[in-house]
Amino acid sequence: MLYVKELYKSYEAGKNKYQVLKGIDFHVAKGEFVAVMGPSGSGKTTLLNCISCYIPFDRGNIRLGGMELAGMNEEALARVRNTKIGFVFQDFMLLDGLNIRENILVPRIVQGEVGAEAQRLADQLAAMFGIGHILEKYPAEISGGEKQRAAVARSLINNPLIILADEPTGNLDSKSGRAVIETFNNAKEQMNATIFMVTHDSFAASFCDRVILLKDGTIYRQLEKEESRSGFQDQLLDVLKEMSR
Repeated sequence: MLYVKELYKSYEAGKNKYQVLKGIDFHVAKGEFVAVMGPSGSGKTTLLNCISCYIPFDRGNIRLGGMELAGMNEEALARVRNTKIGFVFQDFMLLDGLNIRENILVPRIVQGEVGAEAQRLADQLAAMFGIGHILEKYPAEISGGEKQRAAVARSLINNPLIILADEPTGNLDSKSGRAVIETFNNAKEQMNATIFMVTHDSFAASFCDRVILLKDGTIYRQLEKEESRSGFQDQLLDVLKEMSR
């Protein structure tokens, strides 16, 4: 589904050049829920921005569903972002002037495809994620957890190849954060959704199938969940502690 090969990214500040990603290699299979963790400055958000092509990378290959993203023009990339990639942000990014149903439908509105099928799918997603009762409300009238579940529904309205989530529980309390992660799991189990999530939260990451740990722009380790969720979280915490030494 997603293949990242020998990915390098650097930034320049004055005469100085800082290498942020140093030859990153990994893949994400269809229907897999994968997290990326690592200390501040390890390259997590840069990696996510390179995959979505919001920032250019120095060299390497990013292939999504058989499409090579490097070299696409802006029009083609915009089409990929709207139809093939779903985005979930830490700050929800809901539009205050639209109700929740309309917010879920935004990617279809952009395409001019808000027909009966899109409306049915929006209702189905809202019901699946426990927010059917707030579809006529506006973002200012609902909780942070409800906003993020609406954002997850929006990310799925176009049946994307992959969802890219950037710290989706970062602004939520533990109860709301768990509800959002369970929403991702529902999407994975009921829609075979593929999810790639950047997070600092070991609890959220412990729900994933696999966690990629970054340190200083390289992959330090990859851990697969082979035990209980709590056991996997303990394993993650041990490795994160090891990385900080």
